[in-house]
Amino acid sequence: MFLYNLTLQRGTTISHAIHGNFSGSKIQEIVISRGKILELLRPDPNTGKVHTLLTIEIFGIIRSLMPFRLTGGTKDYVIVGSDSGRLVILEYNQQKNVFEKVHQETFGKSGGRRIVPGQYLATDLRGRAVMIGAIEKQKLAYILNRDAQARLTISSPLEAHKSNTLVYHMVGVDVGYDNPIFACLEIDYEEADSDPTGEAAQKTQQTLTFYEIDLVVNHVVRKYSEPLEEHANFLVTVPGGDDGPSGVLICSENYLTYKNLGEQHDIRCPIPRRRNDLDDPERGMIFVCSATHKTKSMFFFLAQTEQGDIFKITLETDDDMVTEIKLKYFDTVPVATAMCVLKTGFLFVASEFGNHYLYQIAHLGDDDDELEFSSAMPLEEGDTFFFAPRPLRNLVLVDELESLSPILSSRVADLAGEDTPQLYMLCGRGPRSSMRVLRHGLEVSEMAVSELPGNPNAVWTVKRRSDDEYDAYIIVSFVNATLVLSIGETVEEVTDSGFLGTAPTLCCSALSDDALVQVYPDGIRHICADKRVNEWKAGKKSIVKCAVNQRQVVIALSGGELVYFEMDHTGQLDEFKERKRMNSDVLCMALANVPPGEQRSWFLAVGLADGTVRIISLDPSDRLAPRAMQPLPVCAESLCIVEMGCTERDPDNAAAASTTSTLYLNIGLQNGTLLRTVLDPVTGDLTDTRTRYLGSRPVKLFRIRMQQSEAVLAMSSRSWLSYYYQNRFYLTPLSYESLEYASGFSSEQCPEGIVAISTNTLRILALEKLGAVFNQVSFPLEYTPRKFLIHPESSNLMILETEHNAYTEETKKQRRLQMAEEMREAAGEDEQELAKEMAEAFLNEDLPESIFSAPKAGHGMWASTLRVMDPVQGTTYNLIRLEQNEAAMSLALLKFHGQPEHQWFLILGIAKDLQLIPRQCSMGYLDTYKVDTSGKEFELIHRTLVDEVPNALCGYNGRLLVGVGKMLRLYDLGKKKLLRKCENKHIPNTIVNIQAIGKRIFVSDVQESVFMVRYKRAENQLIIFADDTHPRWITCTSVLDYDTIATADKFGNIAILRLPSNVSDDVEEDPTGHKALWDRGLLNGASQKADTITAFHIGETVTWLQKATLIPGGHESLIYTTLSGTVGALVPFTSHEDHEFFQHLEMHMRSENPPLCGRDHLSFRSYYFPVKNVIDGDMCEQYNSMEPTKQKFVASELDRTPAEVSKKLEDIRTRYAF
Repeated sequence: MFLYNLTLQRGTTISHAIHGNFSGSKIQEIVISRGKILELLRPDPNTGKVHTLLTIEIFGIIRSLMPFRLTGGTKDYVIVGSDSGRLVILEYNQQKNVFEKVHQETFGKSGGRRIVPGQYLATDLRGRAVMIGAIEKQKLAYILNRDAQARLTISSPLEAHKSNTLVYHMVGVDVGYDNPIFACLEIDYEEADSDPTGEAAQKTQQTLTFYEIDLVVNHVVRKYSEPLEEHANFLVTVPGGDDGPSGVLICSENYLTYKNLGEQHDIRCPIPRRRNDLDDPERGMIFVCSATHKTKSMFFFLAQTEQGDIFKITLETDDDMVTEIKLKYFDTVPVATAMCVLKTGFLFVASEFGNHYLYQIAHLGDDDDELEFSSAMPLEEGDTFFFAPRPLRNLVLVDELESLSPILSSRVADLAGEDTPQLYMLCGRGPRSSMRVLRHGLEVSEMAVSELPGNPNAVWTVKRRSDDEYDAYIIVSFVNATLVLSIGETVEEVTDSGFLGTAPTLCCSALSDDALVQVYPDGIRHICADKRVNEWKAGKKSIVKCAVNQRQVVIALSGGELVYFEMDHTGQLDEFKERKRMNSDVLCMALANVPPGEQRSWFLAVGLADGTVRIISLDPSDRLAPRAMQPLPVCAESLCIVEMGCTERDPDNAAAASTTSTLYLNIGLQNGTLLRTVLDPVTGDLTDTRTRYLGSRPVKLFRIRMQQSEAVLAMSSRSWLSYYYQNRFYLTPLSYESLEYASGFSSEQCPEGIVAISTNTLRILALEKLGAVFNQVSFPLEYTPRKFLIHPESSNLMILETEHNAYTEETKKQRRLQMAEEMREAAGEDEQELAKEMAEAFLNEDLPESIFSAPKAGHGMWASTLRVMDPVQGTTYNLIRLEQNEAAMSLALLKFHGQPEHQWFLILGIAKDLQLIPRQCSMGYLDTYKVDTSGKEFELIHRTLVDEVPNALCGYNGRLLVGVGKMLRLYDLGKKKLLRKCENKHIPNTIVNIQAIGKRIFVSDVQESVFMVRYKRAENQLIIFADDTHPRWITCTSVLDYDTIATADKFGNIAILRLPSNVSDDVEEDPTGHKALWDRGLLNGASQKADTITAFHIGETVTWLQKATLIPGGHESLIYTTLSGTVGALVPFTSHEDHEFFQHLEMHMRSENPPLCGRDHLSFRSYYFPVKNVIDGDMCEQYNSMEPTKQKFVASELDRTPAEVSKKLEDIRTRYAF
């Protein structure tokens, strides 16, 4: 078996976010890390929308990111610490839209090791040095400078190692232009390590250590070290030099402390807590992330607690000595991994889980009535300040970036009856959890919908002047009339536009001298800029088809005669005398736009009724002469010539693309197929045809603009958009009802929109999420979802939600009533009325937990529900709430033998008082529910006690297999409880997954891979007859066939195991008894071993595997989803030729286009087990984004042309997925 790995949806989690001027312009951008992906974002300061400029896979794990700028520079570089054992400095090239590697310094082994630097990065704020550190022992400093050509140079590494030291965080201290200083949070564990009693470990103190780089002698010295009172989790740099007092803020449990070198006294301030919080009062409070904003006159910090509350922190100074820390509650947003405050007044919040947000900072919170807390306020040791959380006041949400992370479980199924399957996913954590339904298609924003006085048949937009930025008119054609609408604040009918309103319009366009042209069945109407109208009449014949651009008009008269018009230097449309008669009826025509600096488009494409497309020259030397011809399987319905690929980049706008572009002829056929063919701009030859089936109706094609370049909107039974984005072609359906005709639309509110007609309505649409493969619908859930099933008959979803460290709704109510009573009791006699009002307000307070977070109940506290949901509407039909501390761990839907044929039973595995470390529970339950035929109602039949956690359930031939701790048990249905029939105690640790096919059982252990089990009915025994030779920490499995199972583990590996053909699971053949196979054990395991037939490192924890078909009529593939939000597919090769081609392509790509951050590709894909029989499609697809010279070289090595290689890459993707 040979497989090809395709990523369908890249990971959406954000682990790091930094901001700076990476493009060199004054606009600030954000660079984010999505685990193994580096992405450049640009928030539009006018609209507040976040645009992705560049996304690149680095085939490694990004451990740290920092921006830095050389002294006096105007451009920021990106420093990346990864698992490559190398420090990499990247520069964003705006012209090519790529990150270019400026320096790559090797310092250690690859892999995420605790002793190899890369986990921490800190830069000197004046851009002179960088320090990179490991979790333990090693720290290296590099001095950065410029050479004579103003290029960045980097020194040899300077060591600052210290044995037996753990590092928690590292920052650069702003000391102006003195020697660079770095501050580290460290712990020396030498004494604790050598003390067997553990007393030294209890007394171990964290230290704040300052390291100084002496730029004169190129040496690092440990300048100063001081023990800290509380354990801290991170440091914040305070601006220094001329901008502030320098030093660091230490964020520790319950306290914020300011420290600096010299005579500065420590300033300490408690972290405020929420008033009347349901959280455990003994639980400490920490800051989890921060952002600094600095201007020439002031600076402040925004720091976020683990409940999501943001505080604005300012420092009061006296002669550069800090005298006071002031904290003020700012707002509450979802808990973030990183925050960035931009100079344009935006706050970017990279959420820990769920969607990411961009907020506009509307107010700085200086002049409101919010209490300000200060370190100067007198408080007893251990006391703190209290504040009341509230809805947003200083921040305004302006944009949201959808994130699937974390995906906990998923299914591919067509529950909505749409022919194309949907992906159903359990996402998120706690109250921000959701069930998401993903459909293949671009999300469409509906800007306006207007009813028209009849059913139109066509629509166009035109500008009033050729240099206008926005369109001025919408022209709507009916069967016997034309309607002209003006675009402004409102859309209104215009009567003096010069257009003929009493006839239908075949085509209209703006011409290059501010004139307009209207083609209608009886002639051509040329409307000059001064409103003068010139008419050309067709005479006895009528015009059936036409093609128009800025300077040319071509019409086809009835009978197949072509008439050509071209604009002369005076602005007149001149008819050329020679006409061309085609030997068949003309069905469609197309002209390309006039290229910049040219007088005309050189070719006309004509689709004829004889099943051909012909290219006709418009060159004055051989005007209307045939140049090329392409036969078609059926007649063409429409044609469209566009220039796609890359166009010259506007230096002020990085959204436009780079330097080479290609002319494409798109042919829409009457059988619903789209052909895309390369049109040679010199000879007119047609080459490299790509085919894609779009739908059941004939394909109509329309040229529009997206990302400041040309794109094609194709309409069949579904509408599709063909566009070029980030060095790749996309052909994606629109998630919208079917349309009939469309045109590009540009206005101030919608610069790149679409105006379309559907029945009797006019619609203005916008496509904002280019590059997205799926659009998603989200249905909120209450707790973290764990698993779900699909009821086969009703298609309802049965979702298991379980939350640790949480209260049930009933317990929350009791806690609130108890706290309200305590308020009343604590008040004096004269304060009773006020206390009563406060208690009432507290009981009526309703802050959404999805934003303000749920109260943390403490370890060992669990809340669970079982929810029945409609997969289409998201309606919850039923919700079963379990009691406090009942953790639902597993569920199964099955039919028991001996019961009615239609009767389904739902089994719920529950652990009571579950403790995670060590893993134990007071007891376990198996709740048995009878499910009614609608799949909405449950009836609890009985509860069965078990002695350990029931982690896995599976139906097996009319019985129930249960993984209770490490015991595999077989149960049957009884009247008062489930009846245990059989047990196997030979699984080593904990059973996490059970799958059954036929009589064979695949049992997954938490760390010892998969065991193959057979049930021997005669002796009532479960016998392990085969197992795996490798340890694997299994997260999920999928049975591919009777002998083959796909597995995924916690470390991001997917492996497929297959039992060899000589393996026997027929225990009956052994005459010596039922234990014979077990007794002949091999390698401390079963007597027979499974083979690993494929192995591949994904790089993210895989949470679901499923064999499924993604496109109607397509081939099956292995779909996987990951904790980071990635959706991918492993697809099988259908021929040895394809496998060899992609194997050689991958090999050449490894050498010609090595990963950006210095990781070896083969080593990365073989992180834990050597990669076997899997080709990395992500690496192969980077071929399309390489430089043309490298593309030609790689293609020549493969004995192909670049177009053939590109076509192979496109074909394998469209054959299985999208």
